[in-house]
Amino acid sequence: MMSATAVDELTGIAGFAARGIDAMGEWGVGLFTLAETIIPPIPSEVILPLAGFLTRQGTMSLALVFATSTLGAYVGALLLYWLGAKLGLERAIRGLSRLPLMDREDFEKAADWFHRHGRSAVFFGRFFPGVRSLISVPAGAGKMNLATFSIFTIAGSGLWNGLLIGLGVLLGAQYRLIEEYSRYLNFAVYAAVAATIAWLSVRAYRRQRDRAGRNGR
Repeated sequence: MMSATAVDELTGIAGFAARGIDAMGEWGVGLFTLAETIIPPIPSEVILPLAGFLTRQGTMSLALVFATSTLGAYVGALLLYWLGAKLGLERAIRGLSRLPLMDREDFEKAADWFHRHGRSAVFFGRFFPGVRSLISVPAGAGKMNLATFSIFTIAGSGLWNGLLIGLGVLLGAQYRLIEEYSRYLNFAVYAAVAATIAWLSVRAYRRQRDRAGRNGR
């Protein structure tokens, strides 16, 4: 395992993720990635470079980290695909849009992107936070061939995961760089969360105001 001192020196979101990875090992990386695919609590942009960094320290297997992260992303995508296929697009969107930081409009945009681009949307959607959590729903609801969905999901997830893990491996040669990376990453994540909450609050207020205006007519 990574030394306790090294883990403790990482703070905020990056420190929390590093301690979780250090405690659970390679399969913990897969669990984090699965969770991020379904409901993004900690983005893969935090988890995977840290996992790559730990492989450079010799505490985890690079091949197993890549395999478990890609498997986690695929299983998460498969769950959302199944949900879309089982419930249909409208019911799946209605249920999932009630979750924190999920909005109906985002699902509708993902569905529109899927209908316009098909397999390309499934592949390239894996490169964008948020989209990777949404694109599987219209794919399932649209009865996209499961083998085709699996190939494009695994290929896109594997490429993205490999790039992020590789970044961590490169940073692993210089511990000071991973500290700097984690510090700026914390700021970016906190800013993104604050901006998202503010945006959702404003949008909810406007919708409530518009609804009240229509009811008052």
